[in-house]
Amino acid sequence: MRHIFIILISFLIPFVGLRAQPKREVRAVWLTTAYGLDWPSTRAVTPLGVKKQKAELCRILDELQKANFNTILFQARIRGDVIYPSAIESYNEILTGRSGKSPGYDPLAFAIDECHKRGMELHAWIVSIPLGTAKHVRSLGAGSVTRKQPSICKQYQGEWFLDPGHPGTKEYLNRIVKEVVANYDVDGVHLDYIRYPDHPAAFPDKDTYRKYGKGLSLAVWRRENVTGIVRYIYQTVKSVKPWVKVSSSPIGKFRDTSRYSSRGWNGYHAVYQDAQGWLREGIQDMLFPMMYFSGNQFYPFALDWQEQCNGRQIVPGLGVYFLHPSEKNWPLDEIERQISFTRREGLAGQAYYRAKFIMDNTKGILDELVCKYYPYPALTPAMTWLDSIAPGAPSQPTLQEQYGEVSLNWSVSIDNDARRTPAYTVYASDTYPVDVNCAANLIVTGLRENHYTYSYVYPDKRKRFFAVTAIDRYGNESEPLQFNSPGKPAVSHCDGKVLYLPPLPDARFVTVTDISGRCVLHVPYSQNVLLEEKLSQGTYRILITNDREIIRDYIVLLQSIYAR
Repeated sequence: MRHIFIILISFLIPFVGLRAQPKREVRAVWLTTAYGLDWPSTRAVTPLGVKKQKAELCRILDELQKANFNTILFQARIRGDVIYPSAIESYNEILTGRSGKSPGYDPLAFAIDECHKRGMELHAWIVSIPLGTAKHVRSLGAGSVTRKQPSICKQYQGEWFLDPGHPGTKEYLNRIVKEVVANYDVDGVHLDYIRYPDHPAAFPDKDTYRKYGKGLSLAVWRRENVTGIVRYIYQTVKSVKPWVKVSSSPIGKFRDTSRYSSRGWNGYHAVYQDAQGWLREGIQDMLFPMMYFSGNQFYPFALDWQEQCNGRQIVPGLGVYFLHPSEKNWPLDEIERQISFTRREGLAGQAYYRAKFIMDNTKGILDELVCKYYPYPALTPAMTWLDSIAPGAPSQPTLQEQYGEVSLNWSVSIDNDARRTPAYTVYASDTYPVDVNCAANLIVTGLRENHYTYSYVYPDKRKRFFAVTAIDRYGNESEPLQFNSPGKPAVSHCDGKVLYLPPLPDARFVTVTDISGRCVLHVPYSQNVLLEEKLSQGTYRILITNDREIIRDYIVLLQSIYAR
């Protein structure tokens, strides 16, 4: 007979408590492509230029992923032009330096893939009504909608706009959105500037009003024009891919509240934007009000949105750009108070305008988010008004551990709609069973594969138990699949003569003690430590150290199994 030794390893892990956070919360950022404000800073005119452009976007997404953001509002339509290959509009010049020129790759498809790799949603941000300055429109040439469909365009105060009152505008914008939703795996469509221009009293739509006014007052007619566009787009998106979220970014103040004035700048009266009416009608899944205000110009109006949400998700846009000294030089605690308020009042999350000010860590905002507000990942809230049926739970778990990594595998989950492949969420904990209602146990969300590798450096920070759930495209979560229990620790093999250890460049010594703490072996570190005969069956502790500290700490059960 020969002896085969099996080492059953578990770890001593202290509990680390961090400030409580919601398990579900939208953490969004506007990633602006107009003028390359956030991206790109280089032009894709050569293969190297394409590589640099892609690498820059990946760096931005990497940093946002590390900060546990989960939603990217990615500007796909800018001013009557786009950053993806379209049969309707031309490429924006920011990609190559020339309007209409292809960059040699599809930036929207690339951005979607990279977001999904990182477990983040991508919402295609569509700037709706503005078409840009006269100079910009001329640069588009025959590709401009002002040339192709001049009847739906108006020039006002030196810029061009689509005319919301012309029925052709609704059809035109609907075609753009449908093209994106049909051709791309977007998680959402985000309508920006879905309103009349600033100070619209003299907007030149008298001819349109005479033709299509239907006896309504000008204000009511204009409001209904915008609502009609929103309604039509919502219905189209849901007919193509009902799980795609439809949102918009209305003016931050809907109208005056009972106690606070909007000071003349609100969506309902100033630009004919009835966003709370959209919520009541159910033609928006989310709103991202642009709440770039402070004090009593923020809090009562944010609360007003939440009180009128009709069960939909309200995610206030926070003006982090005002932290910059060249803007309003806000103190950091202004944004912190706003984050805390949104959580206390039960709003669906936070969005930040814009990515550069997060990436630049303006006034320490990124550090504060990582350390205080977003220490763990978060799931986005579910859209239960569209679908409340959770997918089937994953099954057939397998767990293997080797060299500082725990490999988890499971069988794929099935959704009630075959068109939708669920994503997965992985939880880890020091206690069994893993509590999937605790946000602190989240370690990865939006996983597109049915496997995950959990890596650790120091055993005292390694989680012992794991669970996986399936999440459908509406955000419904399955029952958890629990992986290992206290009676089933991870297994590592040994041939009975050599203890195989992970590669650790700075390791110096290996110490083995018995259960009483008595040292039974102390040798220089090696990946292959020869076992002495006196190391019989039993429980041992293995310490791997360098000159300063313990870098591995194992509790080991050395068990003899006889095999022929």
